[in-house]
Amino acid sequence: MAAWCALLLLPLLRTASAQSVRWCTISPQELEKCAAMSEAFASAAIRPTLECVSDTSVPKCAQRLMVNEADAFAASAKDIYDIGKQTRFKIAAGESALDGRGTTYYAVAVVKKNSAINMNNLRGKKSCHTGKNRTAGWTMPVGFLIDSGRMSVMGCNISEGVAGFFNASCIPGATETGDPASLCSLCAGPSKCEASINEKYYAYSGAFRCLVEDAGEVAFVKHTTVQENTDGQGETWAQGLKSTDYELLCPDGTRSRVTNYERCHLVRVPARGIVVRSEFDPAVVYNMLREGLLKSEFEVFSSASFGGANLLFSDSSATFIEVASPNYVDWMGHAYYDALRAMDCTIPAHLRWCVLSGAEQEKCVDMAQAFDDKALTPKIQCIYGHSVDDCMQKIKNKEADAITVDGGYIYTAGSTYGLVPAAGESYTGDRDGTVYYAVAVLRKSNGDIRRIADLRGKTSCHTGYGRTAGWNVPIGLLIERSLIRPQKCQVPLAVGGFFKASCVPGANQDGFPVNLCEKCIGDMDGKNACVRDKDRYDGYSGAFRCLAEGSGEVAFVKHSTVFQNTDGNNTDPWAINLKSSQFQLLCPRESRAEVTQYRECNLARVASHAVMTRPDINHHAIFGLLDRAQKYYGKGAGSEFDMFGSSRYGGADLIFKDSTLSIIGVAEKKTYEQWLGPQYVDALKAMECNSSMSGNFL
Repeated sequence: MAAWCALLLLPLLRTASAQSVRWCTISPQELEKCAAMSEAFASAAIRPTLECVSDTSVPKCAQRLMVNEADAFAASAKDIYDIGKQTRFKIAAGESALDGRGTTYYAVAVVKKNSAINMNNLRGKKSCHTGKNRTAGWTMPVGFLIDSGRMSVMGCNISEGVAGFFNASCIPGATETGDPASLCSLCAGPSKCEASINEKYYAYSGAFRCLVEDAGEVAFVKHTTVQENTDGQGETWAQGLKSTDYELLCPDGTRSRVTNYERCHLVRVPARGIVVRSEFDPAVVYNMLREGLLKSEFEVFSSASFGGANLLFSDSSATFIEVASPNYVDWMGHAYYDALRAMDCTIPAHLRWCVLSGAEQEKCVDMAQAFDDKALTPKIQCIYGHSVDDCMQKIKNKEADAITVDGGYIYTAGSTYGLVPAAGESYTGDRDGTVYYAVAVLRKSNGDIRRIADLRGKTSCHTGYGRTAGWNVPIGLLIERSLIRPQKCQVPLAVGGFFKASCVPGANQDGFPVNLCEKCIGDMDGKNACVRDKDRYDGYSGAFRCLAEGSGEVAFVKHSTVFQNTDGNNTDPWAINLKSSQFQLLCPRESRAEVTQYRECNLARVASHAVMTRPDINHHAIFGLLDRAQKYYGKGAGSEFDMFGSSRYGGADLIFKDSTLSIIGVAEKKTYEQWLGPQYVDALKAMECNSSMSGNFL
């Protein structure tokens, strides 16, 4: 038994002592270099010692790490991304030039300075690329455009997605079966669209030349390309060109000088990284390599003596840099990882949509048939769920794949079931996906309230109990700030103790403080005071009326409420003479602002409904399907099936909200927290103990 236990402890003892590092090589030349490096390190008394393990590829070295037959090896960022899908490991260090940045290059988008192009109006333009499947000219820019939600790809047909996004292109090498003709239409030959020097617009300089000669309007190259072909540099065709005549497109929609690539680029492409076994201490390997550079005379970043190039490490590197995190995604950067994942497209045979009623089931069946009629992929299947929570559990259990839910359920889907957004609804037609901003409105003449804390002891107007803008967001903020501290989740009792008096329609419940209804006025007959949907102070306009008529000193509404009820936009007697300039917003950061400044001064951004799915499903495939579908069945399409209509099924907001104008990509909002926004999430966290919260968010 003792001997058996000792055997079990050997891997742990070996890791702890780290007497040697077993380095995995992938060729005879690498093995020869590794042996020479091991000898040199030993001569310099570097510890731990270096052992060399022989294999034939990076994936096989990764397998050796998994079974404890090797401890470390170096690989390109793309290889590390690939092995990360199946192998557990850590990053011990990164390779770098002398600048210590660990960057191979930056993938950039270049335009002429006199053009009006930016990243947000790139659709429909003419594009120049270094070549199909090349990093700077294809993988990074196309991956970026897909990941940012600007370009959609249905059925993983990326070439078709690119052809649908750009009006015309030159992408040398886009001559495979199924590649649309437009991908080569701007190429000049003499061997048109060939991925070689026989195509004038091939590679970095060629793609830039495509832009220079006005064949295309944007060129996707690396950050050094413009300087290498302007200001006296480059071939004959480049003579006379000035770098100042060109600019970079930045992801935020702005533009910048071509020398400002560190701030303005699509994706940073990292240099090679050092992979170590997950049980191994990364610092041991990093320190060994650093000491090898400093103390031994071995030329770590040279391969000439061993009959190869880039053996073990890149010949262009000069040093090793320590990593801030051993996680490979953090090391390579989320922009690079996300671009690769967007291009790493896989789709399920079917997308199983979870529905909640007979009416939704009927619409889902029609949707599946309509999508199939247009050969859209993946095919839709309809799965019935007894409740939203049941659907989310089914998705988590891989019994279903997708459901569209509102803000409150997005929070639950992410925090409880581990789901992520795959696409969102837009009610304005833009790419923001915001429904509205929850705001606190004051009369400008009221100088007593300058901070959120000043609301204590004041009178308040709310859209209704359990509603987002009028209750969940502002009360959640008060709880988060510890201005109210509910005992045993008695939130209404705590609110009643904070405000002097209020109108909270729907708070006329047993056990609730009576002052929550004190400022309500009932219907036209003076009856139904504080009754939801009946009191005249109910809803957005009602809460604002409560403020306008002096019943309350603050109104919790959405940002558009003031404009809808002032400046002649509401002709009811109570609103006809109101001016928007008479009101201001109370900001969470202890200040006030004009009502037009709601984007900067709000209590929370309330996000639109989102399609939620599992993290293992590529959300780009879902967006690609829905984006293509809305071209046939969206607003104004004139088709018999209406994605955003429910009336023919005897219901409302079935599968999607009827007010949806378009489906949008999630872009950078890849988690439920990012989709909802930090203020809204904080409010929901603060309100978690209030069971009546769910289902009243919009």
